[in-house]
Amino acid sequence: MDKDSCFKIGYVSKTHGLKGEVTLIITEAVDLELYKSVYLEIKNNLVPYFIERVSDRSDKAFVKFEDINTPEQAAVLKGSSIFLEKTVRPKLKRGEFYDDEVVNFAVENENAEPLGIIKEVVQSGMNRLLALDYLGKEVLIPVNGPFIISVNKTKKKIVVQLPDGFLDI
Repeated sequence: MDKDSCFKIGYVSKTHGLKGEVTLIITEAVDLELYKSVYLEIKNNLVPYFIERVSDRSDKAFVKFEDINTPEQAAVLKGSSIFLEKTVRPKLKRGEFYDDEVVNFAVENENAEPLGIIKEVVQSGMNRLLALDYLGKEVLIPVNGPFIISVNKTKKKIVVQLPDGFLDI
């Protein structure tokens, strides 16, 4: 599977129990119970793993993969990133976006003044931040809160309203 046709939903945190289960940290709003398989990044390759059962708990999930039956087999998966194909991800509400969708989007303020291009979306605890280069320095704009006015996926543009002095920090 090609990484460009997939999106990251989280990572394997640790083993869980004695039957080969693992604890997943989920960073995207997906319901793993809807999927039969996921891709794990093993040595820079995406490898399919079939889900035998899942117990979902908000930002965590306990998963038993087929053919992973011991804690030792599960331990090998620790730290692996988890991916789903972009074609199966749920459609989001207007104004919402997946992290990988907005990379390379232009960001401008409410006066249509360009601020920069999004380099990545950074996850910092429970906060998502748009990382862009503004006049040679990195600026992080919170996704949560009142900062984002609009997201136009067709024009690849995000309009923000930042407090006075925000860009001077």
